[in-house]
Amino acid sequence: MRTQVVIIGGGPSGLLLGQLLHKQGIEAVVLERKTREYVLGRIRAGVLETGLVHLMEEAGVANRLHKEGYVHDGTQIAFGGEMFHLDFMALTGTPVIVYGQTEVTRDLYDAREAAGARTEFEVDHVVIHDADSDKPHVTYEQNGQTKRIDCDFIAGCDGFHGVSRNTIPLNVRREYEKTYPFGWLGVLSETPPVHDELIYANSERGFALCSMRNENLSRYYIQCALSDHAEDWTDKAFWSELKHRIPDEIADKLVTGASIEKSIAPLRSFVTEPMRWGRLFLCGDAAHIVPPTGAKGLNTAASDVHYLYHGLVQHYHDKDSDGIDRYSEKALLRVWKAERFSWWFSGLLHRYPDMSEFDLKMQAADIAFLRDNEAQQRAFAENYVGLPY
Repeated sequence: MRTQVVIIGGGPSGLLLGQLLHKQGIEAVVLERKTREYVLGRIRAGVLETGLVHLMEEAGVANRLHKEGYVHDGTQIAFGGEMFHLDFMALTGTPVIVYGQTEVTRDLYDAREAAGARTEFEVDHVVIHDADSDKPHVTYEQNGQTKRIDCDFIAGCDGFHGVSRNTIPLNVRREYEKTYPFGWLGVLSETPPVHDELIYANSERGFALCSMRNENLSRYYIQCALSDHAEDWTDKAFWSELKHRIPDEIADKLVTGASIEKSIAPLRSFVTEPMRWGRLFLCGDAAHIVPPTGAKGLNTAASDVHYLYHGLVQHYHDKDSDGIDRYSEKALLRVWKAERFSWWFSGLLHRYPDMSEFDLKMQAADIAFLRDNEAQQRAFAENYVGLPY
């Protein structure tokens, strides 16, 4: 089999890239390790920057997003039992849209099937060959058979544990990492959201976040120890702890219920450089991870897709390689800015185990500066709604 682009990974970044390329007449085959049903069963956050929304529009898959997504003009920050509002529209003229990552993925799968584009599911032992040559190819196993696809380029959209990043030799790539001394315990419940905007809370007991999926589905998080296990937390214990971390006026309105999903996620900042080796390009979690604070994971993957998509169109339509030659440079410039914001915002909201009294005073001063200073609010809003591509 031969195609122009092999996309390894059938998550949102790989599917978005494939749909955008399809719209431009560029053929791509998507390889996915799991089934479609498994991919759609993964619960992920869904705060979409305008840049990602525009890519969905360009891919022709934004109708349901605009119909069912929730436009958020701002967010709430809680500290010391009080809460203040950051108005994105007033500060930047740009909102964000809350629309679940699962729904983004579903829309992209539906569009790919409608277009008759090829997706290979349940593939194992994917191996990338000759990526540093002008004749790369990919082999994999499916239904007990070994298969091969020859191609011009390979897009590694297969996540942190995928094969793509590890294909780049160790003497070529350099990795930067920070691990955080806590995790997020997240609960999904069939309850109405406690507020019409996200609430980020810093309390003496640790961080909390009140979020939502739709008008009857809410997502809540609390900072927890890395040694905790989700099964250690009963629903009653979770709701009690959450109420202690948010302002009383919000806690009094909180509708609780049985959790339908509960999990603990560790926090990590990670970047690998470069994001290109020969004809292999890394996208999304294959190249970088951000803490969920600030909701940059899916959005940084989208900016990677933007740069790679335009580079490939430039290559095929204009016979110009500048876009793909500069892909890693452009993508990393924006990635590191998103990493900085996520790292800073995490430091603003969480209680670290080694914080001194001085550190706590500095954190409180930083929050007060954000509350009181319009220039700081504007800088925050510009980063939260998404820096330009």
